[in-house]
Amino acid sequence: MPQPEPRATAASLSLDRDAESPARKRPKPGERRVQILQALASMLQQPELERITTAALAARLEVSEAALYRHFASKAQMFEGLIDFIEQTVFALVNQIAQQDNALASTGPATGARQAGRILAMVIQFAEKNPGMARVMVGDALVYENERLQQRMNHFFDKLEASLRQCLRDGASVDGSDTPTVDAQVQASVLTAFLVGRLQRFARSGFKRLPSEHLEASLDRLLS
Repeated sequence: MPQPEPRATAASLSLDRDAESPARKRPKPGERRVQILQALASMLQQPELERITTAALAARLEVSEAALYRHFASKAQMFEGLIDFIEQTVFALVNQIAQQDNALASTGPATGARQAGRILAMVIQFAEKNPGMARVMVGDALVYENERLQQRMNHFFDKLEASLRQCLRDGASVDGSDTPTVDAQVQASVLTAFLVGRLQRFARSGFKRLPSEHLEASLDRLLS
């Protein structure tokens, strides 16, 4: 009995590889799965493609649709692979930012705001470097897909907002705020709305309006 193929992870799903290069006849275990996700991500970077079919994806990879379904039970499962990549990458970097700030042991009123700003800038840079992923994040690529995919992305932004709220609450406490929890909740909500708006504009402009446009000045105003 063949062994199950490992799931694609943030480490294995490198979007810089050429998804259109000819696949080997006998790919290693899990390699074809990663190639499928790379091809899907690459196709999502073409704004004119409103909906990607499995037929088009199979044609891009020069395989049959049946070959796709040997690795994924459905197209929704392929999108879940991309969402896994987004979640793993972003929250690994969120944790890294938190660890770096804790290692510095910085104190003062700007600590929480600085960390929130770094997190927001990181997510924007990730989306800008991976335009296809940006379409998944804001739901443009999920309009005609299974509803649970959009629910997962909603949960992603809820979790990200919670991370922002945590570091802002810590900063507000250091700053001597009488209502650090309320202040952090309001500010985290505003930052998340700003982030989603920038990513939506990026996707809907055909990737012409970069989400990092005037980012430093915008964050200064939001976090002041």
